[in-house]
Amino acid sequence: MKHRTSLRSRILYWLAGYALLLAAGISLHGFLVNEYAERLLWDSLVQTEFDRHLERKARDPGYRWIDSESLHLYVEGSGAPVPKAFDGLPEGIHDELMMADGTEMLVLVRHVEGVRHVLSLDITEMEREEDRLTFFILGSALALVLLMGALTAYGLGRALRPLADMAGAISALSPDRSGQRIAIDDRASSELEVISSALNDYLQRNERFVERERTFIGTASHELRTPLAVIDGAAELGLQAIDNPSAMRFQLRRIQRTARDMKQLITLLLALAKDPSRLAQAGGPVELDALLAQIVEDHLHLCEGKSLRIRLSADAPCRIVAPAGIVRAAVGNLLRNAIENSDNGVIEVELRPPATVAIRDPGHGMSPEQVSAIYGRLARGGAPAGGGIGLDLIARLCEHLGWRLDIQSDPPSGTTATLALAGQGAAADSSANCRASSPW
Repeated sequence: MKHRTSLRSRILYWLAGYALLLAAGISLHGFLVNEYAERLLWDSLVQTEFDRHLERKARDPGYRWIDSESLHLYVEGSGAPVPKAFDGLPEGIHDELMMADGTEMLVLVRHVEGVRHVLSLDITEMEREEDRLTFFILGSALALVLLMGALTAYGLGRALRPLADMAGAISALSPDRSGQRIAIDDRASSELEVISSALNDYLQRNERFVERERTFIGTASHELRTPLAVIDGAAELGLQAIDNPSAMRFQLRRIQRTARDMKQLITLLLALAKDPSRLAQAGGPVELDALLAQIVEDHLHLCEGKSLRIRLSADAPCRIVAPAGIVRAAVGNLLRNAIENSDNGVIEVELRPPATVAIRDPGHGMSPEQVSAIYGRLARGGAPAGGGIGLDLIARLCEHLGWRLDIQSDPPSGTTATLALAGQGAAADSSANCRASSPW
């Protein structure tokens, strides 16, 4: 199953990306504005100082420039020589010039009456302060993003908690329980209230639909019992007549067997129409080994016209607590499928501990893809292709009673169907004695 991120994580990712981009944009904008304002300040400062020097010198021919700690004036041809780092600089202002001793300079170069003047300002400490301020701004922006992320995560968790609770309530829904409804928290949004109302309406309509289906199946199954009983009784009376020809007796036995198969199918339908908890409670003690012998005996007629035998192997007596009619119908369906899909050989019916019936047929078997298709159809609640309604009903019984149906095939050796009855709806008796096999 593909892993999907939660809605909360997705929102946090997008908000975190937005916050980082916003912080980066604001920081970049502040840096550019600061650089521009700094350049205007330096330009204004050195230009003003140099213009003031020229003005005072024009008023007072004896005026001489006095260097300060950070501000130095170099005039070519007089006084201190111009540093070599300033050689070749064109006229204008030059920002952030690195000197050999690591200091950073702002330099103004101007020509006055043909004489080159160089005014330098040491901005090293100012740049360090600017760098510290920049790091402080970036750190505070990052801290603010982290703080806002934590608060957003907490707020999203609280805001989405009703949605998570609703998802948990939906996942806890069970198809075999009635009266289920989705309740939402008082803090839930109006959208969640609309969703929960729609879900509850669907659950209510689905319950009514399921109840109608159960009522129909139960009523139809009960109504079918009466004509089937009449057909079975009439066939029994017909078989008691001595003067009936053999052909008619054969058809009467066929009618009788078909009626009994229909009774088994109706038993399964009735079981599925009941509440699963009531179905599990309706069981009684069943001698599984003796019941298997009866089931095999009842299905021997299906082998007529085929070179096919049924061999029952029961290692020990086995008593389970389960609905006897359901067990007979389930095992009978599996055995009938094995007979219908086999032409010759031996069908092995084996009773294994604990309360497990294995039926191995000598048919052509199935490929792994066909077996997987059967499991997929059974998991979705549908009858597998070619399997008829029997496997579908057995799969539903397994779901309700806690049984387990396993199908294995090894072409061309045939197919083995294993029905484990020792589930929550059937308890196996641990006391057992060995029993010899009985071939038919």
